[in-house]
Amino acid sequence: MSKSILIVGGGIVGLSTAYFLQKEGYKVTVVDKSNITSGASFVNAGYITPSHIVPLAAPGMISKGIKYMFDSSSPFYMKPRLNLDFMRWAWYFKKSSTKAKVERAMPIIRDINLLSRELYESIKTSGDLGDFHLERKGLLMLYKTEKARDHEMEIAQKAGNLGLEVNYLDSTDLQNIEPHIEVDALGAIHYECDGHTTPSQFMERMVGYLRKVGVDIKTSEELLDVEINTDKITGIVTNKSSYQADNVVFAAGSWTSELSKKLNIDLPLQAGKGYRINVENATNIVMPAILMEAKMAVTPMIGFTRFAGTMEFSGINKIIRKERVEAIAKGAERYYKGLKISDEDKTNAQCGLRPVTPDGLPYIGKSQQYGNLIFATGHAMMGWSLGPATGKLISEMISEKKLSMDITPFNPQRKF
Repeated sequence: MSKSILIVGGGIVGLSTAYFLQKEGYKVTVVDKSNITSGASFVNAGYITPSHIVPLAAPGMISKGIKYMFDSSSPFYMKPRLNLDFMRWAWYFKKSSTKAKVERAMPIIRDINLLSRELYESIKTSGDLGDFHLERKGLLMLYKTEKARDHEMEIAQKAGNLGLEVNYLDSTDLQNIEPHIEVDALGAIHYECDGHTTPSQFMERMVGYLRKVGVDIKTSEELLDVEINTDKITGIVTNKSSYQADNVVFAAGSWTSELSKKLNIDLPLQAGKGYRINVENATNIVMPAILMEAKMAVTPMIGFTRFAGTMEFSGINKIIRKERVEAIAKGAERYYKGLKISDEDKTNAQCGLRPVTPDGLPYIGKSQQYGNLIFATGHAMMGWSLGPATGKLISEMISEKKLSMDITPFNPQRKF
Protein backbone atom coordinates (compact mmCIF):
# COMPACT_ATOMS: atom_id res chain seq x y z
CA MET A 1 0.00 0.00 0.00
CA SER A 2 1.42 3.41 -0.97
CA LYS A 3 2.20 5.93 1.71
CA SER A 4 -0.20 8.82 2.28
CA ILE A 5 1.20 12.32 2.47
CA LEU A 6 -0.57 15.39 3.81
CA ILE A 7 0.69 18.79 2.67
CA VAL A 8 -0.47 21.84 4.62
CA GLY A 9 -0.22 24.78 2.21
CA GLY A 10 -1.20 25.12 -1.45
CA GLY A 11 1.27 27.75 -2.66
CA ILE A 12 4.05 27.08 -5.20
CA VAL A 13 6.06 25.07 -2.63
CA GLY A 14 3.14 22.89 -1.49
CA LEU A 15 1.91 22.22 -5.03
CA SER A 16 5.43 21.46 -6.31
CA THR A 17 5.84 19.00 -3.44
CA ALA A 18 2.53 17.36 -4.38
CA TYR A 19 3.64 17.21 -8.03
CA PHE A 20 6.83 15.28 -7.34
CA LEU A 21 5.31 13.04 -4.64
CA GLN A 22 2.44 11.90 -6.87
CA LYS A 23 5.05 11.04 -9.52
CA GLU A 24 6.53 8.66 -6.93
CA GLY A 25 3.15 6.98 -6.49
CA TYR A 26 2.14 8.46 -3.12
CA LYS A 27 -1.43 9.26 -2.16
CA VAL A 28 -1.28 13.04 -1.67
CA THR A 29 -3.71 15.44 0.01
CA VAL A 30 -3.15 19.22 -0.01
CA VAL A 31 -5.00 21.38 2.54
CA ASP A 32 -5.05 25.16 2.17
CA LYS A 33 -6.94 27.80 4.12
CA SER A 34 -7.55 29.88 0.97
CA ASN A 35 -9.14 28.94 -2.34
CA ILE A 36 -5.68 28.95 -4.01
CA THR A 37 -6.29 32.00 -6.20
CA SER A 38 -4.36 34.65 -4.26
CA GLY A 39 -1.36 35.19 -1.98
CA ALA A 40 2.42 35.29 -2.46
CA SER A 41 2.41 32.57 -5.15
CA PHE A 42 0.12 34.73 -7.28
CA VAL A 43 1.49 38.25 -6.75
CA ASN A 44 5.25 37.67 -7.06
CA ALA A 45 7.48 38.86 -9.91
CA GLY A 46 7.60 35.39 -11.49
CA TYR A 47 11.40 35.26 -11.57
CA ILE A 48 13.56 32.14 -11.70
CA THR A 49 16.68 33.74 -10.33
CA PRO A 50 20.04 31.99 -9.97
CA SER A 51 21.44 35.55 -9.98
CA HIS A 52 19.87 36.34 -6.56
CA ILE A 53 22.84 34.90 -4.70
CA VAL A 54 22.90 37.44 -1.86
CA PRO A 55 20.47 36.60 0.97
CA LEU A 56 18.26 39.32 2.44
CA ALA A 57 20.27 39.06 5.68
CA ALA A 58 23.22 41.02 4.30
CA PRO A 59 25.49 43.51 6.11
CA GLY A 60 23.78 46.86 6.67
CA MET A 61 20.19 45.65 6.22
CA ILE A 62 19.19 46.13 9.87
CA SER A 63 20.56 49.69 9.81
CA LYS A 64 18.46 50.32 6.69
CA GLY A 65 15.44 48.83 8.46
CA ILE A 66 15.90 51.15 11.42
CA LYS A 67 16.45 54.13 9.10
CA TYR A 68 13.24 53.31 7.19
CA MET A 69 11.24 52.32 10.29
CA PHE A 70 9.18 55.50 10.40
CA ASP A 71 8.67 55.83 6.64
CA SER A 72 5.86 53.48 5.61
CA SER A 73 6.47 54.16 1.89
CA SER A 74 10.12 52.98 2.03
CA PRO A 75 11.19 49.86 0.09
CA PHE A 76 12.31 47.99 3.25
CA TYR A 77 9.89 48.77 6.09
CA MET A 78 9.86 47.37 9.60
CA LYS A 79 6.79 48.50 11.49
CA PRO A 80 7.83 49.35 15.07
CA ARG A 81 6.11 46.89 17.42
CA LEU A 82 6.71 45.23 20.75
CA ASN A 83 6.36 41.63 19.66
CA LEU A 84 8.69 39.05 21.20
CA ASP A 85 8.82 36.78 18.12
CA PHE A 86 9.65 39.74 15.88
CA MET A 87 12.30 41.11 18.26
CA ARG A 88 13.98 37.71 18.54
CA TRP A 89 13.83 37.23 14.77
CA ALA A 90 15.38 40.71 14.24
CA TRP A 91 18.20 39.79 16.64
CA TYR A 92 18.89 36.54 14.72
CA PHE A 93 18.71 38.49 11.44
CA LYS A 94 21.35 40.92 12.74
CA LYS A 95 23.58 38.01 13.82
CA SER A 96 23.21 36.42 10.37
CA SER A 97 24.02 39.65 8.47
CA THR A 98 27.79 39.18 8.33
CA LYS A 99 30.08 39.14 5.31
CA ALA A 100 31.31 35.63 6.14
CA LYS A 101 27.79 34.18 6.41
CA VAL A 102 26.72 35.84 3.16
CA GLU A 103 29.79 34.45 1.32
CA ARG A 104 28.97 30.99 2.68
CA ALA A 105 25.32 31.23 1.57
CA MET A 106 25.97 32.37 -2.02
CA PRO A 107 26.97 29.03 -3.65
CA ILE A 108 24.14 27.28 -1.75
CA ILE A 109 21.55 29.75 -3.09
CA ARG A 110 23.01 29.41 -6.59
CA ASP A 111 22.81 25.59 -6.50
CA ILE A 112 19.19 25.34 -5.36
CA ASN A 113 18.17 28.01 -7.90
CA LEU A 114 19.89 26.18 -10.76
CA LEU A 115 18.22 22.93 -9.69
CA SER A 116 14.85 24.69 -9.70
CA ARG A 117 15.44 26.30 -13.11
CA GLU A 118 16.18 22.85 -14.53
CA LEU A 119 12.99 21.46 -12.95
CA TYR A 120 10.81 24.25 -14.37
CA GLU A 121 12.21 23.33 -17.78
CA SER A 122 11.56 19.60 -17.24
CA ILE A 123 7.96 20.30 -16.12
CA LYS A 124 7.48 22.28 -19.34
CA THR A 125 9.06 19.52 -21.47
CA SER A 126 6.85 16.88 -19.80
CA GLY A 127 3.72 18.59 -21.17
CA ASP A 128 1.91 17.89 -17.87
CA LEU A 129 0.81 21.51 -17.55
CA GLY A 130 0.41 22.19 -21.25
CA ASP A 131 2.40 24.98 -22.87
CA PHE A 132 2.78 27.40 -19.95
CA HIS A 133 4.76 30.65 -20.12
CA LEU A 134 8.48 30.13 -19.39
CA GLU A 135 11.17 32.35 -20.90
CA ARG A 136 14.93 32.64 -20.52
CA LYS A 137 15.62 36.24 -21.51
CA GLY A 138 17.59 36.92 -18.37
CA LEU A 139 17.09 39.74 -15.88
CA LEU A 140 18.25 43.36 -16.16
CA MET A 141 19.51 45.22 -13.10
CA LEU A 142 18.79 48.80 -14.22
CA TYR A 143 20.73 51.59 -12.54
CA LYS A 144 20.49 55.37 -12.72
CA THR A 145 23.51 56.14 -10.56
CA GLU A 146 27.14 55.10 -10.53
CA LYS A 147 26.79 54.17 -6.87
CA ALA A 148 24.11 51.56 -7.68
CA ARG A 149 26.16 50.35 -10.65
CA ASP A 150 29.29 49.87 -8.53
CA HIS A 151 27.33 48.00 -5.85
CA GLU A 152 25.81 45.60 -8.41
CA MET A 153 29.14 45.21 -10.25
CA GLU A 154 30.58 43.62 -7.10
CA ILE A 155 27.72 41.12 -6.95
CA ALA A 156 27.93 40.49 -10.71
CA GLN A 157 31.61 39.68 -10.34
CA LYS A 158 30.83 37.15 -7.60
CA ALA A 159 28.03 35.67 -9.74
CA GLY A 160 30.47 35.36 -12.63
CA ASN A 161 32.99 33.64 -10.36
CA LEU A 162 30.24 31.18 -9.41
CA GLY A 163 29.77 30.32 -13.09
CA LEU A 164 26.61 32.36 -13.77
CA GLU A 165 26.24 34.16 -17.12
CA VAL A 166 26.52 37.92 -16.68
CA ASN A 167 26.76 40.73 -19.23
CA TYR A 168 27.27 44.50 -18.92
CA LEU A 169 25.10 46.90 -20.94
CA ASP A 170 25.58 50.62 -21.51
CA SER A 171 22.65 52.90 -22.37
CA THR A 172 22.96 52.09 -26.12
CA ASP A 173 22.97 48.32 -25.48
CA LEU A 174 20.01 48.85 -23.19
CA GLN A 175 17.99 50.60 -25.87
CA ASN A 176 18.77 47.77 -28.29
CA ILE A 177 17.55 45.10 -25.87
CA GLU A 178 14.47 47.18 -24.90
CA PRO A 179 13.66 48.75 -28.31
CA HIS A 180 10.01 49.79 -27.91
CA ILE A 181 10.22 52.09 -24.89
CA GLU A 182 12.80 54.68 -23.82
CA VAL A 183 14.59 53.55 -20.66
CA ASP A 184 15.89 56.31 -18.41
CA ALA A 185 18.96 54.60 -16.96
CA LEU A 186 22.75 54.78 -17.24
CA GLY A 187 22.93 51.10 -18.08
CA ALA A 188 22.25 47.62 -16.76
CA ILE A 189 23.81 44.40 -15.65
CA HIS A 190 22.20 41.57 -17.58
CA TYR A 191 22.00 38.26 -15.72
CA GLU A 192 21.51 35.96 -18.69
CA CYS A 193 21.13 32.97 -16.34
CA ASP A 194 17.64 34.02 -15.18
CA GLY A 195 14.17 33.20 -16.47
CA HIS A 196 10.58 34.29 -15.84
CA THR A 197 7.00 33.01 -15.93
CA THR A 198 3.39 34.14 -15.38
CA PRO A 199 2.65 32.78 -11.86
CA SER A 200 -1.18 32.85 -12.00
CA GLN A 201 -1.13 30.81 -15.21
CA PHE A 202 1.32 28.24 -13.80
CA MET A 203 -0.59 27.89 -10.51
CA GLU A 204 -3.94 27.44 -12.23
CA ARG A 205 -2.52 24.76 -14.53
CA MET A 206 -0.70 23.01 -11.69
CA VAL A 207 -3.90 22.80 -9.61
CA GLY A 208 -5.77 21.44 -12.65
CA TYR A 209 -3.09 18.85 -13.39
CA LEU A 210 -2.83 17.66 -9.76
CA ARG A 211 -6.59 17.21 -9.49
CA LYS A 212 -6.60 15.30 -12.78
CA VAL A 213 -3.97 12.82 -11.54
CA GLY A 214 -5.76 12.19 -8.25
CA VAL A 215 -4.20 14.61 -5.77
CA ASP A 216 -6.92 15.60 -3.30
CA ILE A 217 -6.86 19.41 -2.97
CA LYS A 218 -8.93 20.76 -0.07
CA THR A 219 -9.47 24.52 -0.16
CA SER A 220 -10.85 26.97 2.43
CA GLU A 221 -9.83 24.61 5.25
CA GLU A 222 -7.88 25.97 8.16
CA LEU A 223 -5.73 23.75 10.36
CA LEU A 224 -7.01 23.95 13.95
CA ASP A 225 -5.18 21.13 15.71
CA VAL A 226 -2.46 18.53 15.23
CA GLU A 227 -2.88 15.04 16.67
CA ILE A 228 0.30 13.44 17.99
CA ASN A 229 1.39 10.14 19.45
CA THR A 230 4.77 10.50 21.24
CA ASP A 231 7.22 11.39 18.41
CA LYS A 232 4.82 11.12 15.48
CA ILE A 233 2.01 13.19 13.99
CA THR A 234 -1.00 10.94 13.49
CA GLY A 235 -3.34 13.46 11.88
CA ILE A 236 -4.63 17.01 11.63
CA VAL A 237 -7.98 18.58 12.38
CA THR A 238 -9.34 21.43 10.23
CA ASN A 239 -12.45 23.59 10.53
CA LYS A 240 -14.18 21.13 8.17
CA SER A 241 -12.67 17.68 8.63
CA SER A 242 -9.80 15.57 9.96
CA TYR A 243 -7.04 13.76 8.06
CA GLN A 244 -4.56 10.99 8.81
CA ALA A 245 -1.28 10.51 6.95
CA ASP A 246 2.07 8.72 7.11
CA ASN A 247 3.97 11.97 6.52
CA VAL A 248 3.00 15.60 7.04
CA VAL A 249 4.61 18.51 5.18
CA PHE A 250 4.26 22.04 6.58
CA ALA A 251 4.45 24.29 3.51
CA ALA A 252 2.15 27.06 4.71
CA GLY A 253 4.47 29.98 3.98
CA SER A 254 4.36 32.77 6.58
CA TRP A 255 1.80 30.83 8.65
CA THR A 256 4.17 27.87 9.20
CA SER A 257 5.67 29.27 12.40
CA GLU A 258 2.15 29.65 13.86
CA LEU A 259 1.35 26.02 12.97
CA SER A 260 4.66 24.93 14.51
CA LYS A 261 3.69 26.53 17.82
CA LYS A 262 0.87 23.97 18.07
CA LEU A 263 3.66 21.38 18.35
CA ASN A 264 5.84 23.51 20.66
CA ILE A 265 8.38 23.93 17.86
CA ASP A 266 10.09 27.29 17.59
CA LEU A 267 10.52 28.26 13.93
CA PRO A 268 11.81 31.84 13.60
CA LEU A 269 9.94 33.28 10.64
CA GLN A 270 8.46 36.66 9.76
CA ALA A 271 5.99 37.65 7.07
CA GLY A 272 7.55 40.03 4.55
CA LYS A 273 4.73 41.69 2.64
CA GLY A 274 5.16 42.46 -1.04
CA TYR A 275 2.85 44.35 -3.40
CA ARG A 276 2.07 44.11 -7.09
CA ILE A 277 0.39 46.28 -9.71
CA ASN A 278 -0.71 44.68 -13.00
CA VAL A 279 -0.91 46.94 -16.07
CA GLU A 280 -3.02 45.36 -18.82
CA ASN A 281 -2.52 48.16 -21.35
CA ALA A 282 0.51 47.63 -23.60
CA THR A 283 3.63 49.03 -21.92
CA ASN A 284 6.03 47.93 -24.70
CA ILE A 285 8.39 46.55 -22.02
CA VAL A 286 9.90 43.25 -23.17
CA MET A 287 12.64 42.56 -20.59
CA PRO A 288 12.24 41.57 -16.92
CA ALA A 289 14.12 44.12 -14.82
CA ILE A 290 14.91 45.19 -11.30
CA LEU A 291 14.93 48.98 -10.93
CA MET A 292 17.80 49.27 -8.51
CA GLU A 293 17.33 52.62 -6.85
CA ALA A 294 13.54 52.11 -6.66
CA LYS A 295 14.09 48.55 -5.34
CA MET A 296 11.29 47.05 -7.38
CA ALA A 297 10.71 44.48 -10.12
CA VAL A 298 9.17 44.67 -13.58
CA THR A 299 8.00 41.56 -15.46
CA PRO A 300 6.29 41.27 -18.83
CA MET A 301 3.75 38.45 -18.33
CA ILE A 302 1.00 36.90 -20.43
CA GLY A 303 -1.66 39.59 -20.81
CA PHE A 304 -0.07 42.29 -18.62
CA THR A 305 3.10 43.85 -17.24
CA ARG A 306 3.65 43.37 -13.53
CA PHE A 307 5.31 45.95 -11.27
CA ALA A 308 6.14 44.46 -7.88
CA GLY A 309 8.16 45.28 -4.83
CA THR A 310 8.71 46.32 -1.23
CA MET A 311 9.52 44.26 1.84
CA GLU A 312 7.25 45.19 4.71
CA PHE A 313 7.55 43.56 8.12
CA SER A 314 4.29 44.40 9.87
CA GLY A 315 3.07 40.96 10.95
CA ILE A 316 0.54 38.68 9.27
CA ASN A 317 -2.07 40.93 7.70
CA LYS A 318 -3.41 41.79 4.25
CA ILE A 319 -3.62 45.55 4.73
CA ILE A 320 -2.68 47.37 1.52
CA ARG A 321 -0.87 50.61 2.27
CA LYS A 322 -1.66 53.07 -0.52
CA GLU A 323 1.61 54.95 -0.03
CA ARG A 324 3.55 51.75 -0.82
CA VAL A 325 1.54 51.10 -3.99
CA GLU A 326 2.11 54.73 -5.01
CA ALA A 327 5.87 54.32 -4.43
CA ILE A 328 5.95 51.34 -6.82
CA ALA A 329 4.02 53.21 -9.53
CA LYS A 330 6.20 56.32 -9.24
CA GLY A 331 9.35 54.19 -9.22
CA ALA A 332 8.38 52.52 -12.49
CA GLU A 333 7.45 55.81 -14.16
CA ARG A 334 10.89 57.23 -13.34
CA TYR A 335 12.66 54.52 -15.36
CA TYR A 336 10.38 54.18 -18.41
CA LYS A 337 9.66 57.40 -20.30
CA GLY A 338 6.00 57.83 -21.16
CA LEU A 339 4.84 55.04 -18.85
CA LYS A 340 1.75 55.99 -16.86
CA ILE A 341 0.19 53.68 -14.29
CA SER A 342 -3.50 54.50 -13.93
CA ASP A 343 -5.40 55.05 -10.69
CA GLU A 344 -7.51 52.00 -11.56
CA ASP A 345 -4.41 49.78 -11.83
CA LYS A 346 -3.19 51.13 -8.46
CA THR A 347 -6.61 50.52 -6.88
CA ASN A 348 -6.45 46.89 -8.07
CA ALA A 349 -3.05 46.31 -6.43
CA GLN A 350 -2.68 43.15 -4.35
CA CYS A 351 -0.27 41.97 -1.69
CA GLY A 352 1.26 38.68 -0.59
CA LEU A 353 3.22 37.52 2.46
CA ARG A 354 6.65 36.03 1.93
CA PRO A 355 8.03 33.80 4.72
CA VAL A 356 11.44 35.20 5.73
CA THR A 357 14.01 33.33 7.84
CA PRO A 358 16.64 35.22 9.83
CA ASP A 359 19.53 34.14 7.57
CA GLY A 360 17.85 34.20 4.16
CA LEU A 361 18.05 30.42 3.64
CA PRO A 362 14.81 28.40 3.53
CA TYR A 363 13.73 25.73 5.99
CA ILE A 364 13.74 22.39 4.14
CA GLY A 365 14.01 19.23 6.21
CA LYS A 366 12.70 16.98 8.94
CA SER A 367 11.61 18.05 12.38
CA GLN A 368 13.83 16.85 15.23
CA GLN A 369 10.83 16.15 17.48
CA TYR A 370 8.48 14.38 15.05
CA GLY A 371 9.98 11.88 12.64
CA ASN A 372 7.21 12.17 10.05
CA LEU A 373 7.01 15.98 9.91
CA ILE A 374 8.86 17.90 7.18
CA PHE A 375 9.21 21.67 6.85
CA ALA A 376 9.19 23.47 3.50
CA THR A 377 9.06 27.23 3.97
CA GLY A 378 11.11 30.39 4.53
CA HIS A 379 12.06 31.11 0.91
CA ALA A 380 11.60 34.91 1.27
CA MET A 381 11.73 36.61 -2.14
CA MET A 382 12.80 33.38 -3.87
CA GLY A 383 9.71 31.27 -3.15
CA TRP A 384 8.62 31.26 -6.78
CA SER A 385 12.12 30.52 -7.98
CA LEU A 386 12.70 27.69 -5.49
CA GLY A 387 9.28 25.98 -5.43
CA PRO A 388 10.09 23.05 -7.76
CA ALA A 389 13.52 22.40 -6.18
CA THR A 390 11.98 22.30 -2.72
CA GLY A 391 9.25 19.94 -3.88
CA LYS A 392 11.78 17.64 -5.53
CA LEU A 393 14.04 17.55 -2.45
CA ILE A 394 11.10 16.69 -0.17
CA SER A 395 9.92 13.91 -2.49
CA GLU A 396 13.48 12.50 -2.47
CA MET A 397 13.59 12.74 1.32
CA ILE A 398 10.29 10.88 1.78
CA SER A 399 11.18 8.31 -0.90
CA GLU A 400 14.62 7.86 0.76
CA LYS A 401 16.35 8.52 -2.55
CA LYS A 402 19.70 10.23 -3.08
CA LEU A 403 19.13 13.97 -2.63
CA SER A 404 19.75 16.29 -5.60
CA MET A 405 21.84 18.50 -3.29
CA ASP A 406 23.03 18.72 0.31
CA ILE A 407 20.21 20.14 2.44
CA THR A 408 22.20 20.55 5.68
CA PRO A 409 22.24 24.40 5.35
CA PHE A 410 18.42 24.36 5.24
CA ASN A 411 17.99 22.51 8.55
CA PRO A 412 14.71 23.90 10.00
CA GLN A 413 16.01 23.81 13.55
CA ARG A 414 19.44 25.27 12.93
CA LYS A 415 20.95 27.66 15.45
CA PHE A 416 21.26 31.34 14.62
